[in-house]
Amino acid sequence: MRHHLLTAYGVLALGYLMLPVGVVVVFSFNDPVGKFNYTWKGFTLDNWAHPTGAPGIGEAVTTSLEIAAIVTVVATLLGTLIAMALVRYGFRGRGLTNFLIFMPISTPEIVFGASLLTLFLNFGVQLGFWTIVIAHIAFDISFVVVTVKARLVGFDRSLEEAAADLYATPFASFRRVTLPLIAPAVLAGGLLAFALSIDDFVITFFTAGIEQTFPVWVWGAVRIGVPPQVNVIGTIIFAVAVGLMLANTLWQRRREQAAMAATGAAATDW
Repeated sequence: MRHHLLTAYGVLALGYLMLPVGVVVVFSFNDPVGKFNYTWKGFTLDNWAHPTGAPGIGEAVTTSLEIAAIVTVVATLLGTLIAMALVRYGFRGRGLTNFLIFMPISTPEIVFGASLLTLFLNFGVQLGFWTIVIAHIAFDISFVVVTVKARLVGFDRSLEEAAADLYATPFASFRRVTLPLIAPAVLAGGLLAFALSIDDFVITFFTAGIEQTFPVWVWGAVRIGVPPQVNVIGTIIFAVAVGLMLANTLWQRRREQAAMAATGAAATDW
């Protein structure tokens, strides 16, 4: 009984956390009467046949995906470079930079969003698509830095030294040795940045102007009615996010198994 107690507790905790997601998935198949999808009325597949049937939801989802794609690329690139600089090099202000990296993570989103709104208004920047992109990049970079930095801390620098001994240029060493080894962390940071961007409401609400992302559209729809298409889009986003994370995890495990097999074969040959 003691052996399975922790497992049972973990299953119950996970079930409690996943219950709201389960409700979203179930009600994506609901056939509501009226504008609100809060009471189960009957099973239907019409919502899944027309996931963008509600007016404006297709444009909002497209905007969210475009913003998330741009933010993911920029935040992953900058976050990876910042993490490498913080781990590899000693420079004046390194401790302050480490502290500032954690500020967006620890700062409440409402404070972060209000500060960015004040900044944009003071500089006369028109709120819209690109202000959302800038705000999300500023917020997501910290998460990428933390993720990649954790991988770089345990990185074996002797592999890069071996590449240099074999006359590899710094760029070739990075491309052929460093990047493949930290790729799982970079990918994980990118997935995290994408999920945070497409999911964010508070910061987006402050910096969006008249632009509508999917979370902002849902907030506006709640006041007059919530169509079941909201549940369909939410289910799709959740399924894609979980699928990408599982694929990343499986890829990392296969790489580790392949590396262990190669090490074992080399030791046997020796």
